[in-house]
Amino acid sequence: MDFSLSPRAADLAARIRAFMDAEIEPIEAELHERIRRARESGGDNWTPDPQIKQLQAKAREQGLWNLFLPAEHAGRYAADFGTDGGEGLTNSDYAPLAEVMGRSFLAPLVFNSNAPDTGNMEVLLRYGSEEQKAQWLEPLLRSEIRSAFCMTEPDVASSDATNMEATAVVDGDEVVINGRKWFSTGIGNPDCKILVFMGLTNPDADRHSRHTMVLVPRDSPGVTVERMLTTMGYYDEPLGHGEVSFDDVRVPVANILLGEGRAFEIAQGRLGPGRVHHCMRAIGLAERALELACDRALSRTAFGKPLANLGGNRERIADARIAINRSRLLVMHAAWLLDQGMSMEALSAVSEIKVEVPNMALDVIDMAMQLHGGAGMTDDFPLAAAYVGARSLRLADGPDEVHRNVIAKIELGRSKARSGQ
Repeated sequence: MDFSLSPRAADLAARIRAFMDAEIEPIEAELHERIRRARESGGDNWTPDPQIKQLQAKAREQGLWNLFLPAEHAGRYAADFGTDGGEGLTNSDYAPLAEVMGRSFLAPLVFNSNAPDTGNMEVLLRYGSEEQKAQWLEPLLRSEIRSAFCMTEPDVASSDATNMEATAVVDGDEVVINGRKWFSTGIGNPDCKILVFMGLTNPDADRHSRHTMVLVPRDSPGVTVERMLTTMGYYDEPLGHGEVSFDDVRVPVANILLGEGRAFEIAQGRLGPGRVHHCMRAIGLAERALELACDRALSRTAFGKPLANLGGNRERIADARIAINRSRLLVMHAAWLLDQGMSMEALSAVSEIKVEVPNMALDVIDMAMQLHGGAGMTDDFPLAAAYVGARSLRLADGPDEVHRNVIAKIELGRSKARSGQ
């Protein structure tokens, strides 16, 4: 079996890594420090640093832009707004690029390939009308605006999306929106102009046909960001996660995506590739943590020996390498299956990586933090923030328990089919 990257993926991965080494990593720590100082002094810690726009311009000039655009749906958008070659990428080709970008918190934003904008752009690309694409997709592809995804709610168990109680009710030629959402990622950025909102439209319909997705301009009357939420003490500027209330918000019926009652269809189309992206970025994060762990283990001495030679640390480093490589193979397999078309095997594979990879990353990052001692708990190194990001991923896009249930359901279904039950 050939595990080598395609020529295009190999070329892009090398160019992305070179760009990150030259342009992003030298300034990343300083940029985060400026955000921290602004937060502590009560200044503006949400407006993106001007250096981000400068880096975005350089990335676009070099053809390292909108790398997430899918091969089967990109069309003219890849030619006008995408990477070199004027075509989108398969999941298998994009996965290694996401891994490289995952080494940095800043890189996905610089290459206009960050969540939730990638998922929202894919929704518009796959399901948006021509008018919706012109108004919202094209500015997003140019990074002139940002977006947020409003699905999770504070008052219901949102791991079951059929629980969503916020409403999107059609009233003549308008949709009236009411309810409260939270962990709406991206809402803290002043450039956030459009929200993808999931609301209950018909409570009497089949449970998977009750909800509708609607495009809600951020400045619509009745939209209020009640507060910005921390994730284990981090605000994740300049995007952030907010709690948002919607009070009799009215938008045109033309803002409905795909049609009434079709939110679950859209969500499934959005989340499959997005989970591959998340997992490959987490592998990049784990790779960086392992590198930091090895550097620390070789450069620090305790009890007369390098840390690498103490307390089973060599075994821990070896186990981390095995775990990262195992996870990468699982994700590449899931990406390949998605490229063949959505099937039960692909569905299981995506759930498998969603359980495996964040847990692997947590283990590797925890080991690296332990080797750094007290320093690993501070923002002097990126490990504490990396740990929070990996821990959050065990909940984002479905908690471990939901994905394990999906895997088990498919396996039990196969067993029933074999036995004729």
